[in-house]
Amino acid sequence: MKKKTFKRPCSKKDIAENFRGKKKRPNSTREPRENFEDDQEETLVIIGKNPVLEVLKSEQAIDKVLILKDNQDHVLKEVADHAKKRGIVVQTVEKQKLDFYRMADSPHQGCVAFLPPFPYSTIDDILDRAQRKGEEPLIVVLDHLTDPHNLGAIIRSANVCGAHGVIIPKRRSATLNTTSVKASSGAVAHTPVVKVNNLSQTLESLKEKGFWVVVADMAGTPYHEQDFKGKIVVAIGSEGKGVGTAVRNQADFIVAIPNYGEIDSLNASNAAAIILAEAAKQRH
Repeated sequence: MKKKTFKRPCSKKDIAENFRGKKKRPNSTREPRENFEDDQEETLVIIGKNPVLEVLKSEQAIDKVLILKDNQDHVLKEVADHAKKRGIVVQTVEKQKLDFYRMADSPHQGCVAFLPPFPYSTIDDILDRAQRKGEEPLIVVLDHLTDPHNLGAIIRSANVCGAHGVIIPKRRSATLNTTSVKASSGAVAHTPVVKVNNLSQTLESLKEKGFWVVVADMAGTPYHEQDFKGKIVVAIGSEGKGVGTAVRNQADFIVAIPNYGEIDSLNASNAAAIILAEAAKQRH
């Protein structure tokens, strides 16, 4: 008899049976981790009280929300109230069901939200956002960033520091999934994120619109000496490789974070936060 396999997308019954151990976990048929494009087709699972609440406060589509049964938490009550006001299905469930969606470093805190695949924005959306706020656009470009946690953390910093949007490449890049959305602490609900085929061509197009491109690199001018006013793109690369040659060649300015310690580099999200904080200080 031909052995049955369990394929995605699967039914709730399949998930439950697999969770109880009635089915063997199938061999992975996903492509190597370098191909991140398929991630955007997955339903997003948002866990934790504050991330779920932030998404509910935004206009982003939500399929349903699960909340811990018989809880007395006032934040969970606020989550349920927001969901009901928006006409979103709210189900109260036992702790075991919520535990199924728990991540290693992220407890569910009594609620989980299910979103359709993330709706990526366009560059025009970023420019429109800046115009509505009456500000010159500040855009963050991420190159060779493959850690979804770093992606989410940078989107969070970008939002706090007043950036109007984030651009990532379609290939060889982390994408918005459950991990990155959780790490953004709800910032993805307010910050346009754009996927493009070619970062170098996108930067060239932005330069034609009057943008200056500032690239973060270890061999550059101290970041606090750089002028971040006007139409600015800040390009951040991975911790190990930095930005690629094509992106670096588009740079009008290269900035570095001075190093006074023994280790040779910062985490990409920390570096982005430092540079964007300087940009925010100058622009506001």
